[in-house]
Formats: sequence, structure tokens, C-alpha cells
Amino acid sequence: MKNIATVKKSTYFDSVTLMGVSKKLESSEGILKVSVSMGTELNQGLLREAGMNTPETDAAGPNDLMIAVRCADEADPAEILRIVEEALHRRQASENESAEADPATIRTALHRMPDANLALISVPGAYAGFEAKRALEAGLHVMIFSDNVPLEEELMLKRLAHEKGLLLMGPDCGTAILDGVGLAFSNVVKHGPVGVVAASGTGMQEVTSLLDAANVGVSQAIGTGGRDLSDEVGGIMTLDAVKLLAEDDETRVIAVIGKACSESVAAKLENALAAAQKPAVVCFLGVKTPANEKNGIRFADTLEAVAEAAAQLAGGIPLKEEHEILKDESARIARLAPSQRFARGVFCGGTLANECRQIFKAMCPGLSVHSNISHDPAEALCGTESEAHTFLDMGDDAFTVGRAHPMIDPTLRNERILAEALDPETAVVIFDVVLGYGAAAYPLEGLSEAIETARTRLSKEGRDIIFIAHVLGTAGDPQDKASVEAALRQLGVSTAATNAQAARLCAHLIQEIGK
Repeated sequence: MKNIATVKKSTYFDSVTLMGVSKKLESSEGILKVSVSMGTELNQGLLREAGMNTPETDAAGPNDLMIAVRCADEADPAEILRIVEEALHRRQASENESAEADPATIRTALHRMPDANLALISVPGAYAGFEAKRALEAGLHVMIFSDNVPLEEELMLKRLAHEKGLLLMGPDCGTAILDGVGLAFSNVVKHGPVGVVAASGTGMQEVTSLLDAANVGVSQAIGTGGRDLSDEVGGIMTLDAVKLLAEDDETRVIAVIGKACSESVAAKLENALAAAQKPAVVCFLGVKTPANEKNGIRFADTLEAVAEAAAQLAGGIPLKEEHEILKDESARIARLAPSQRFARGVFCGGTLANECRQIFKAMCPGLSVHSNISHDPAEALCGTESEAHTFLDMGDDAFTVGRAHPMIDPTLRNERILAEALDPETAVVIFDVVLGYGAAAYPLEGLSEAIETARTRLSKEGRDIIFIAHVLGTAGDPQDKASVEAALRQLGVSTAATNAQAARLCAHLIQEIGK
């Protein structure tokens, strides 16, 4: 095998286009593996870890496009580069044709669709603020899917939206359900009485999907972006969204979710929910909350608990806990090698990774736990290599610059699952599979191969591995949740009904292994 690379200086393609080019190249004869990404420090490091870096990629800058190819020894480098150029030119030609046919500006789009009232912004973060401001000035609600938008721009946009009585959802807002219409990453859920406000994308997806499982529908689900609950932003959109739900006759219960919340914003939120005069449930993951109901507000410490409380208030059926999985894994524990002591989490959803990490830490105090999304310097990862017990958010901004989100293209996530499973220190690999619109149409493609490869190689070494998964989705999602869960179980993966249940199972197993 040999590596061939080309670097396109100051060249930008959106992540979905790069994914298409990568898939096209991998189907070409003689090409074994392809990486198409922007030349960020993280992407360069990933190439080095994969042994696919070259002097050209090592010298690339963050605005340069890197195309690295691993091919057979007999492959002709000139022919490989010709295929690369052809794939890029075809994508460019296709985009140019589309640009001629489709509106190129918000103003033109509004001229063609004068009744439109919302704009979804998905451009590089450096340009998202400009486009969002134009949309707000045109009287449109805005959802900013883009990440890497400066904080000062977010604050300016949210103040403008508030003044105009409009929603500014985001930046980095991955999902919303407005008047029954799912935006970006969303699941097919029943319409009903619970209104959700979330500074957390997969947190919202988990809660709305669990509400659907409890036979309770959703009236509205409004994303705000992860920084909305910070002191700097002041919860502007969360407070506006709560007010909208308070005025919505179809909303009987309000649920608010966040990864964290400043004390000043939490106080404003409590007042807003009390003024709404509707039953409410609040969850800020990793933040200590009152044990009892306060001012008519219930507090929950997991996404599962939010869904259970909201479902109870709305008259739904309770969620079920699976107690038999731990017994099923006892035989695998006996087949682990003495070196296999650690849990490794590989998640597409940042909130799911964070919730799993928090539950694990609470159940296994004193253990060394690391993550790329921890704000504690003692828990932060040095580079991208796992240390002791590690919980990774593969959808974190650092991993998605110049790459498709792992919910869209899970290739990098699948490679990481395989690498963690083969690590001689790994006992448990826990991961999520997120279904719904916007997510990968075939979520097991590549994942099944990674699990089977790990099992085969570890069997030859005389040891085993434990896989745990939570499939986030509903029966109505296009990927067929029941089939995905059944296929995973066929591969020997234990599936949990909620992310919190999966986390508790992981912690129980590590406790058993440590005895």
C-alpha cells in the first residue's frame, strides 16, 4: 500500500459535498481508503494517526482542502489524481447548475416564496451571521444550523430577533419541530401537549423520542443553541420560547433542557416558567438541581427523567427499565483479559456523550474519566488519544470542521469504535445510533463491519469485548428503529431503551469488572 495526497490551497467545499467526493473515490478500483477534509490541526492529526499523512498534508493550512488516498502499490499516482480532479469538477459543475436553477440569495428566495416565514442557515460559520441578519431584517424566523459562529455575533442576532419578535434558533442548532414540521436532524413524533425548549440538539431528540414511546406527543420543539443559557447570552431565546409556549393553547406541559445553565439565567427561567402557569420540567445536565418541586417546576437530572416527568404530567405511559441485560453480559466479563478495564464512549450526540459521562462519574466515583467536551482541565484529553475511561463527542466542532457531522456520515465514528474495541485496555465500548431525518439513511453501514472485525480479531487473541448501544429514534423514523436494534443485538450488542439506561449499564459492568 502507498499514500497519495493533493492539497487545494484556499479551497472550500461544504462537508456534505466532501462526503460525496469521498464516497465516489472509494468506489474506484485500486483505492483502499480516502480522506477528504479541510487542513485543520485536528484533521491533520487524524491523518497522521491513520498513517495517511504526507508532506503535502502536513504543510496544509486550515483553509486548504486535503485529499489523501491510500491505494494499492500497483496503482498509478497520476491516474489516482486524475480521478480526484474529475470527482471535484463533477461536484463543482453540479453545484453551479444548481445555483443557476435555485435562488442564490434570501431576497431572491423570498421573491419566489413570499409566504415563507423561516430561513434555515447552513453555511460556514464565518458567513452564517451575515446571512442570518439579512433573514431577520426580512422578517423571517431563523434557524442557524452552522457552528463556529462567534459569540458576539450570536448575541447581536438574538437581541435583534427579540426586538422583532422573531425566533433565532442557534448557532449550532441541530433540530427543531415547529407546527409538526421537523427541521434539520429531527425524529417523527406524535403531535401532542408537551412543548420542549432545548439548548441541546440530541437532548431534544432523546426527550421527544422518549415522549413518543410513552404515547405522548409534542406541540412544539424549539432549539436555542448550546450557548443560549450562558451569562454572556442571557437565555434570550430560551425565555422567548417559554413565553411562546405559555401562550400556545396546544401546549399543556413545558420541558426545558440544557447542558448547563448560569445561575442568573436559571433564576430568570424559573420566573418565566412560574409566570407561564403551566406544569414544567427542567433539566440541566451536570448541574445540581433542587430535589423537590419548586414553584410548580419539577427538576430532573437525566433526559430520561425529563421525558418520564413530562409524560406523567401529560397522562402518558411510564418508560420501562431493562434489568436483564447485566446478566446477559456476565459471560463476556469472564472472557475479558486482565488488561481490559476501561469504558470507551464514542458518540454522535454531544448531549448523549455528556449525559453518559456524568452518570458514569456519579456511579463510579474516584475513577479517572476523560472527555473532549469536559470543562475540567483534569479531565480534558491531551490530543485525540483516549485515556483511562473516555467519552468522546465525535460531533464536537473540532471534529466537524470540513467534515460532515457523524450523524450524516458516521465513517469517522465507526473507525473510532473499531480502534477503541481493539485497544487492549478497553472492556466496554458504548455508543449511540441516532435515527431520523437528516441522519444517515443506512446507520449500520460500516458500523456492522467494525463490530464484526473487532469480534473476529479479538477472538483470535483469546479475548472478548462488550458493546452497548442506545438507538435514539421512533417507530416512525425512516430507518426502522426496530430493525436497527434487532440487527445490533444479532451482532452481540446490548441495546438500551434510553441513553441513561445505557450509561448505567456501562457503569455497572465496570464495577463488576473491578471486583
